[in-house]
Amino acid sequence: MRIRWMLGMLVAAALAGPAAQAQDTNESGVRTETQERLRSGPPDISWFDLLGALGLLGLLGLKKEHGEDSYHPSSVE
Repeated sequence: MRIRWMLGMLVAAALAGPAAQAQDTNESGVRTETQERLRSGPPDISWFDLLGALGLLGLLGLKKEHGEDSYHPSSVE
């Protein structure tokens, strides 16, 4: 019974078909901001990548160091 359900779901997903492709230009001929940005090419420096790397380096400062990791005192001694 489970195999039939799985097979039915697989067939339904296959029949759904691919999504429609996006159009390159609109009917008025005016380019959108995204189309202009893609046409201008990649930026020289990816500032967002550099900012993200700096943020990841900043997370290293949050690492709490233990004097000795193998010993943690318990409340009952």
